[in-house]
Amino acid sequence: MYPEEFVQPMREELTRVGFRELRTAAAVDALLGKTPGTVLMVVNSICGCAAGRARPAVALALEHKARPDVLATVFAGQDADATSQARSYFAGYAPSSPSIALLRDGKLVFMLERKDIEGRDPYAIAEDLTRAFDRFCGQLSAAEAN
Repeated sequence: MYPEEFVQPMREELTRVGFRELRTAAAVDALLGKTPGTVLMVVNSICGCAAGRARPAVALALEHKARPDVLATVFAGQDADATSQARSYFAGYAPSSPSIALLRDGKLVFMLERKDIEGRDPYAIAEDLTRAFDRFCGQLSAAEAN
């Protein structure tokens, strides 16, 4: 673990744009297990991929007209229990930091893993996110409602 004063500015990059930081497993369950609608969950990290790609991409994507109902984040390597619990909602995906998950009614509907983030610029990542927002963050289609 890194000293909190070193990590705090990295946490604030997301909380400044509206993210709710979840620091315990119970907080993760209270949000992901009980929140209707869409939740964007960012597994934040101290690595360069998070700093130069993931966090800037998320901020860019949030300027889009369609966006998730709730924004939440956990910090890998700092809040281990919260991070582990968040990852338990990402069935089928190995632990990855950073990563960006979109859940709808508690179910994972879109995922960007580290391999989808590293080596790409924030604009390309934001484009992936905005496509997911357009698909999952609007009104339910008639087929989905039935």
